[in-house]
Amino acid sequence: MITPPAHALLHWYDRHRRTLPWRCTGGETPDPYRVWLSEIMLQQTTVKAVGPYYLRFVEKFPTVQALAAAPRDDVLAAWAGLGYYSRARNLHACAQAVAALGGFPRTVEGLRALPGIGAYTAAAVAAIAFGVPVVPVDGNVERVTARLNNVQDPLPAARKTLAQLASGLNTDAPARARPSDFAQALFDLGSSLCSPRQPACGLCPWQGACAGYAQGTAATLPRKTPKAERPVRHGVHFMVMDAAGHVLLRKRPETGLLAAMTELPGTAWRTEPWAEAEALAQAPTTAHWARAGVVKHVFTHFTLYVVVYAARVERFANTDVAQGFLLPVTQAKTASLPSIMQKCMTAGYDFLHRA
Repeated sequence: MITPPAHALLHWYDRHRRTLPWRCTGGETPDPYRVWLSEIMLQQTTVKAVGPYYLRFVEKFPTVQALAAAPRDDVLAAWAGLGYYSRARNLHACAQAVAALGGFPRTVEGLRALPGIGAYTAAAVAAIAFGVPVVPVDGNVERVTARLNNVQDPLPAARKTLAQLASGLNTDAPARARPSDFAQALFDLGSSLCSPRQPACGLCPWQGACAGYAQGTAATLPRKTPKAERPVRHGVHFMVMDAAGHVLLRKRPETGLLAAMTELPGTAWRTEPWAEAEALAQAPTTAHWARAGVVKHVFTHFTLYVVVYAARVERFANTDVAQGFLLPVTQAKTASLPSIMQKCMTAGYDFLHRA
């Protein structure tokens, strides 16, 4: 196990630390709510993408108590576009649990017991917000650790080994004295100099301790097992708008993919494409349906192709909205629509205004 000098990393971090909306400046005490929120948002999402969402979210829900008291649909709507919507549901449940406790637990174990908080997030919040001397292991820290130790075993099989090696990175006294800064310094090192492609080893404060650099293998690490080909699914969704500008929407089931999110009415998603007659038999109302386009969306485990049909009606019958609800199209665009439904809505709306 290689333990590079913590003081060198912290010296580099003091000069080159990233300015991020959720980070403290000028010796402020980190707000555990903002640390936790940023860590949940950053799961499966880039820093660049998260920034604007984070700022809008904390403006709407400035405290964990405000988030806990908010209706779940408001939280889902504020999250819409960030993807991985189970995070938003767990976020709301966790906020309610924290509010009931009177604040965030200050230990890794206490944080792990909260809804939606796993090993990494618990360690990150504990280290950054409460100064617990632990090393949170995300993708950046895995990469730094693999290169420091020249670990040749591929991911994901090497993940346990890398976590064990990473846990020893903070054994130096400077790291133990500044656990919050040390954790964030590791993140910054991995996101900048020790980047996935073309690492800037010549500028790295840990170059002298890096076995991967010494062996000339750093840029190839960590190795990854080739991913299986992502399967494809097909669906059809319908955008129908009345003369008053209302759109017909519905809620997805409470469990499963995109649970409790808003969607345009449509078919199931399956491996075979839908024939037009078969799909139109599931249309939510009788109308002159026209094919508005095809939307592609990549989920973690499959790629989805949605054929969008669009139509106008003078007014909706009560039976048309029995299984859904109506919203003005201007409000529908800001409702709790996941990204795939935002794409479908845009395709249908643009088609109707061109027709």
